[in-house]
Amino acid sequence: MIQLVTATGTRVSHPEFDRWLEDIDAERLCALYEDMVVIRRIDTEATHLQRQGELALWPPLLGQEAAQIGSGRALRSDDFVFSSYRENGVAYCRGVDLTDLLRVWRGNVSSGWDPFEINMATPQIIIGAQTLHATGYALGIQNDGADAAAITYFGDGAVSQGDVSEALVFAASFQVPVIFFCQNNHWAISEPVGLQSRVPIADRAPGFGIPALRVDGNDVLAVLAATRIALDRARTGGGPTFIEAVTYRMGPHTTADDPTRYRDANELEDWAAKDPITRMEALLTHEGLFTPELQAGVAAKADAVAKEMRAGCIGLPEPEPMDVFNNVYSTPNSQLERQRDHYSRYLATLAGAEGSN
Repeated sequence: MIQLVTATGTRVSHPEFDRWLEDIDAERLCALYEDMVVIRRIDTEATHLQRQGELALWPPLLGQEAAQIGSGRALRSDDFVFSSYRENGVAYCRGVDLTDLLRVWRGNVSSGWDPFEINMATPQIIIGAQTLHATGYALGIQNDGADAAAITYFGDGAVSQGDVSEALVFAASFQVPVIFFCQNNHWAISEPVGLQSRVPIADRAPGFGIPALRVDGNDVLAVLAATRIALDRARTGGGPTFIEAVTYRMGPHTTADDPTRYRDANELEDWAAKDPITRMEALLTHEGLFTPELQAGVAAKADAVAKEMRAGCIGLPEPEPMDVFNNVYSTPNSQLERQRDHYSRYLATLAGAEGSN
């Protein structure tokens, strides 16, 4: 497993990976730290909003900040992202509007944003399906002769789904420019990763003919370097790459989950010592960069983002009952129109009943 920054913040030299980080100077190192703090604050604020009844559900990313920021900041604007429901940090890197991040979880819309405005598909709830979407999109890139890439994110639990295996077969067969980015957070809801994978997940990819990298997912520099390597391979005709970022889901699967029912507290304590943000703070301290000015600036940015997101969430207008039929299909559909008509007449009967009272 590739590691460039230890849990205590010590920078480790690596002959192959270091050259992919030559542009990461003090300013960019601090920017990566800010990103991780900000998305943790986004995650915390959204969790609070759910607990306060403002959101129906929220999938926390607590503990996975380095995996998402390291990979997200490696991408170009013309690369396309296909994510699961937990990659809110990657969405932040893509420039998603903070209010759009919450719309679907508040139940106001069926989808959060226009995918083509930020080159990121809206979150996929069906486990593993996004890997097929990414592979198909990458084939389109290949046919266009472009040098962009597609990247798809999924968890360790998704690798047991047939969709992921099918996507790997197709991507390898046609050597399309796609990156399979597995965030191994050790828990598929309540099922531990060791139960479904007797070997490291990255070891599966070579069996499909896809090269793999296994990195410390709590090390933002290792993730950044690995993603850049995979992107370079994709852009230069080298085909797909599988990255396993070994990290840990420190919170619940979603806010409807109680991880204390299946997870040992000692395990959580062990992984808390590998916290990606604490690790980055230690690295910045070693480099003489973790100054009071940096800390104050980052805290102010996180507060501002949280305030903007909360205001946007609470300020969302309530949808009208008939809005449920909007934006379901891109073209008229007779079955949907029939449902719309039936529901409209049903609502009219309710209005009539209220009037009679």
